[in-house]
Amino acid sequence: MKLKQLSVFLENKPGALSAPCRLLAKAGINIQTFALADTREFGILRLVVEDPDRARRLLIRNGFAVKLTEVVALEVPDVPGGLAAILDALDGSGINVEYAYAFTTKHQGHGLLVFRFDDPDSAIKILKSHKISAVDSEELSKRLKG
Repeated sequence: MKLKQLSVFLENKPGALSAPCRLLAKAGINIQTFALADTREFGILRLVVEDPDRARRLLIRNGFAVKLTEVVALEVPDVPGGLAAILDALDGSGINVEYAYAFTTKHQGHGLLVFRFDDPDSAIKILKSHKISAVDSEELSKRLKG
């Protein structure tokens, strides 16, 4: 139930974001969702893509520093309190949310949120016991293609 995410380290300068995006596009690798965080000197482009292993090799071959990490995509009702329910389920567990971002797509009144937990396996187990569903890469691809 975990997804592979690429973290690409970029200089914080004009044009730096477009280079890895163009490479992936040219190779026919679809970006399913992304988040960009920056500091004064560098940025981290976090990507969930259709073929993370191939994308990682391509980016590294072209001089990018890339890290592969595991994230969890959670289905959340698109209503007030949807995110709070996820956080409430984890409350008191000691599991830390390192960061999170969202997909732009909805499916049957639900959104998808991407979480990086310090202990993803325990988080999945706890969330599952609260009837909060994680989405695997196969299901994600189906949803994004319609």
